[in-house]
Amino acid sequence: MAFAMKVAQGAVELSKCPHMSADALATLSEATAPPMKSIKVGTGDAEYTLGGETVLARHEKTFVSKTRFAVKLSPDKVDYERIGERMHAEMVYVEYTGDVAAYVEAVKKVTGIGKTIILSCTDVEAAKAALEVCKAEKPILDGANASNYEAMVEVAKAAGVVLGVSGADINELYDTTAAIEKLGYKDLVLNTTGATIKETFSTTVQVRRACLAKNPDRTFGYPSIVNLCKIAPNDEPMQISLASVFVLKYGSIVVMDTMNYARALPLYGLRQNVFTDPQKPMKVEPGIYALNGGDENSVCLTTVDFALTYFVVSGELERSGIPCNLIINDAGGLSVLTAWAAGKLSSTSVSKFIQETVEPKIKCRKLIIPGKVAVLKGDIEAKLPGWEVIVAPNEAVQLVKFLKDLKANGEI
Repeated sequence: MAFAMKVAQGAVELSKCPHMSADALATLSEATAPPMKSIKVGTGDAEYTLGGETVLARHEKTFVSKTRFAVKLSPDKVDYERIGERMHAEMVYVEYTGDVAAYVEAVKKVTGIGKTIILSCTDVEAAKAALEVCKAEKPILDGANASNYEAMVEVAKAAGVVLGVSGADINELYDTTAAIEKLGYKDLVLNTTGATIKETFSTTVQVRRACLAKNPDRTFGYPSIVNLCKIAPNDEPMQISLASVFVLKYGSIVVMDTMNYARALPLYGLRQNVFTDPQKPMKVEPGIYALNGGDENSVCLTTVDFALTYFVVSGELERSGIPCNLIINDAGGLSVLTAWAAGKLSSTSVSKFIQETVEPKIKCRKLIIPGKVAVLKGDIEAKLPGWEVIVAPNEAVQLVKFLKDLKANGEI
């Protein structure tokens, strides 16, 4: 009973039961699976999970598989880190234009570059030729439609890749997907791109609602691809706007012409916020983080464990080049002022953590605290005999000059 309850809650996998027959496992796995199937694409560092969603709104529970961005065959130089997450276009979209040899050469150029490949190709022979080059990287073959789905299923099966399905409208998309399922193939993604922006939005939303309704229609229970190059060709402002829309409204993969920093900074920030579990604080582990070669004699700074605060502060400290130790204690995953107001960041919590964790390891007795809680300076010094407490500026961006000035004056 205890095991069954955990399975029902999604806390344990059904396959962990050692007493179940293969037939029973297959039947129950199908019955207990999320209404939207989880699909894995790519390999190695470029392997991503799509789908697997169980709710329509993030606040109901959480979204589990973040939107992935794909760019058409073009240079992509965006690659940076934000709050511990690598930000770059994870996929590359290669479209067939009628020349098989040229298509194969184009696929060769993007093979082995660390991105999941999407082959946009409805020509069966061209798809076979392209897959011969890249099938080991587990691409998506986005090429099945009402006229060729039987042949495309065979091609996808032979290569062991995920098959993309499209239709002239939502009804044709449904019928084609159902026909492919009858052939026994269920490693699918649905291309919900329509002829217009309005049609694309409507189809993408209706597909997601259908599979996550109270009585789900599993025929639509697959991740989606939205191709902005088709509905907003060569229109960068419109593509950025639509990309933000489909991050919020159910695009599993969003295809754009290119990705640059002007596009990436707002889009990845939005995606990170939407796909962060609202039930879990964004926090880092408490501890001592040595930066720029900091050792036991290096100055100490402290801040809260809220992930955004940590990565902003640590980034500025690294930019300063000054060896230091960043001290993080448990503040409930809250920002500085919120943690202080809630009593999570106090002279007691800071001094206790330093006495128990820092003093046995660090010889330096200088501690820099956030400027926004300067009021804690006196109490911390009273509770930490022998320590000098220095108040930092209010903003992290001011830390570089602040530390360099302290270093120049011989204070650290």
